[in-house]
Amino acid sequence: MLFGGRSVENEISVVTALQTLESMDKEKYEVVPIYIAKSGKWYSGEKLLTIANYRDMKALLSQTPEVYMRPVYGDKNLYLVKPGLFSKGIVATLDVILPTLHGTNCEDGTLQGVLTSIGIPFVGCNTLASANGMDKITMKMILKECGVPVVDYFWFNDKEWYADQTSVIGRLEARLAYPVIVKPANSGSSVGIKAAHNRDELIEAVEYAASFTTRIIVEHLVTKLKEVNCSVKGNYNDCETSVCEVPLRSGEILSYQDKYMRGGGSKGAKSAGAASGAAGTSGASGESEGMRSTLREIPAKLQAGETERIQQLARDTFRALACDGLSRIDFIIDEEDRSIYVNEINTIPGSLSSYLWEASGQPFPQVIDGLIDLAFARSREESFKVTDFGGNIFAAMPAGGGSKR
Repeated sequence: MLFGGRSVENEISVVTALQTLESMDKEKYEVVPIYIAKSGKWYSGEKLLTIANYRDMKALLSQTPEVYMRPVYGDKNLYLVKPGLFSKGIVATLDVILPTLHGTNCEDGTLQGVLTSIGIPFVGCNTLASANGMDKITMKMILKECGVPVVDYFWFNDKEWYADQTSVIGRLEARLAYPVIVKPANSGSSVGIKAAHNRDELIEAVEYAASFTTRIIVEHLVTKLKEVNCSVKGNYNDCETSVCEVPLRSGEILSYQDKYMRGGGSKGAKSAGAASGAAGTSGASGESEGMRSTLREIPAKLQAGETERIQQLARDTFRALACDGLSRIDFIIDEEDRSIYVNEINTIPGSLSSYLWEASGQPFPQVIDGLIDLAFARSREESFKVTDFGGNIFAAMPAGGGSKR
């Protein structure tokens, strides 16, 4: 179980990991927790399994062994950085990795590339699908090409903005009318996002987004909107969808606080959620509940045919991006004309969308089993692909010949 990461979503990843661990069959799996700290160092140990320990991060990491994996194909061992005098330094030999990481440097293909180079099976999207799913600009380009509806957008990078702000604003305003919503292209959990209703607010929102990333996307802001989420699991060739949900927001956009802090583990918030028909479940170790704490309407109460349309678009999105494992796809319904748009995909969603699959009649331990089976199946499939033509082109070179470069 790999979690944490060099990401602003590090803490949310810890909650997702511990919630997932609670649902796993301990008789079937021997789980080795691996926490990636914000410094980028890896740690493994039993103390990582208690969420209260994360209140004092310095103390937790000082009491937890630092570990690493070698970037050598076929070496699936987890090693101690400082082994004992008579120790081989191997913590465990791993069969499969279950990543529960969110955000940049984690969910964006960076980690997936490392695991692929080691040759160890892992749950979820590969490097390409992870990268395309994380970057909102690339994602929208692909979906638009595949005929999947997305809202109008305009994108640019931070260097363009600081070099000629006037030009960027002029091109943006020629493309989109206010209000708009400004987002870092590669962030999640609503981090770095602000709405803008005029030029002054736009400048403020772009400056804020640019503090998180180099690429910024500005989208038409649907003012009378209903946000709907749907989870998909399987692979690019065969996938299924969960029931839909409507997350309940407190303002113009669904914020980080709406997602993770409105329930926050408090009894009052849970009661309010239950009264509104929102799903509520216990959180990891009775503490923060992550995405489970979001107030939501589930199943979503939509107009005739809309649920089926969203579920079909969710499958289309999953296939277009060549996804694998489990994702959550977020939609927008414009309540002015009932148009439906794909907003974004979360290739490693908070709480792994456990609440959506439980509401679909699939116990989460069963879902985890299926995801691990998919990881092994993909690994077997990839092992049959050709990676070596055989022979040695250098052997055919004349003696003493060849390029000196």
